[in-house]
Amino acid sequence: MTQTPKKSRRQTLEEFLAARPADAFARYGLAMECANAGDNQAAEENYKLLIAAHPDYTAGYYHYGQLLVRLGRRDEARAVLTSGVAATRRTGDEHARSEMEAAMGELG
Repeated sequence: MTQTPKKSRRQTLEEFLAARPADAFARYGLAMECANAGDNQAAEENYKLLIAAHPDYTAGYYHYGQLLVRLGRRDEARAVLTSGVAATRRTGDEHARSEMEAAMGELG
């Protein structure tokens, strides 16, 4: 009897998104999974796709901004976080807005 290898979370999310490419939560999860695994290019691509398709998905802006900060791309991080603050104003998400404003304050 052979065992099939267990799929990674990333593989599961990629397969889910292949079937449902408009699913915002799965796209966000994949971006986070890529970032946590150190695949910064894939993380960035997925954050961009998320924000383009779901401009009010505020958590995406925050974590994308944090990724850019880790990569030393502070100006780009500031721009992403600024767009995220605008999204929080549209959605009324005060918690996310305060987190993004604090992150922007840390950038100087």
